[in-house]
Amino acid sequence: MSTIEVAQRIAQFQKNFHLVRDEVARVIVGNDDVIAGVMTCLLARGHVLLEGIPGVGKTKLVQTLADVLHLKFSRIQFTPDLMPGDIIGTSIVREDEGGRKYFEFQPGPIFANMVLADEVNRATPKTQSSLLEAMQENSVSAGKTTHPLEQPFFVLATMNPLEMEGTYPLPEAQLDRFFFKLKMGFPGVDALHEVLDRTTQSRDPHVERVLRQGEILEMRDTAREVPIARPVQDYAIRLTLATHPESEHGHELAKKYVRFGASPRGTQALILGAKVHALIADRAHVAIEDVKAVALPALRHRLLLNFEAEADRVDADAILTRILDQLPAG
Repeated sequence: MSTIEVAQRIAQFQKNFHLVRDEVARVIVGNDDVIAGVMTCLLARGHVLLEGIPGVGKTKLVQTLADVLHLKFSRIQFTPDLMPGDIIGTSIVREDEGGRKYFEFQPGPIFANMVLADEVNRATPKTQSSLLEAMQENSVSAGKTTHPLEQPFFVLATMNPLEMEGTYPLPEAQLDRFFFKLKMGFPGVDALHEVLDRTTQSRDPHVERVLRQGEILEMRDTAREVPIARPVQDYAIRLTLATHPESEHGHELAKKYVRFGASPRGTQALILGAKVHALIADRAHVAIEDVKAVALPALRHRLLLNFEAEADRVDADAILTRILDQLPAG
């Protein structure tokens, strides 16, 4: 591919990215980093775990993004009585004209391009596993038949960090299936004024559909083709190893507060997320700054902390921030 073609593809990627982000921002006030993070996961073929208190716009963000991208959208409200069949679908008995009975598979809400798993920690582990299996395999097995899921397939699961009574927290091994964990904060005074101005008037904000399904797939391919130099990839590996308390590269905070560090999936998320970030930053290659920019959302849910961290009120973000500040670039 010539230099001119590369420049054209980067320019088109940036144009499409900004089109989507600006259109979503017409409805979602503030949280520009969260919007960019969700789009990064979509373009890197990952899935998002979105954490935030009720009412900050988690569900609205996903619905708006689906409208802007003209993708098939479905919402699954997770409750303790939700069963795996309610997500993936089930086989029902049909009868043909000759009176012969046969099974026919009825697809569930997982068969969509963009799936909102609302309050995923309220369902039982068995039901959570059916969702996470579909996320990992990009297909659903029903009986002896495997049904592929149409691309792009993107799951955004929300989780309320406040009400933990009667919930089933995702196991640490299952959390690793999510590409990013994003935190949606409470809006400030100016942002609250903007929210009220948009939502308490006679008309609600309206968005236009700015991209086609095929354009999203092209952007995914463009992101994958961004080159990364060996020293930058080495930095991502050393960053991952710095979270491991048993490693010779382990950081002092990791050795004190971490039981298990980030997995190889975390390193993959660092690289793929950095490739998308590089394109947004108008670079045709990945820099260390791109790896740093995605480190917190890519790794924060992949660190399993010990009791001492809980006692000292140290969270994963604090540990990762210290590692990023002290880890040498070369």
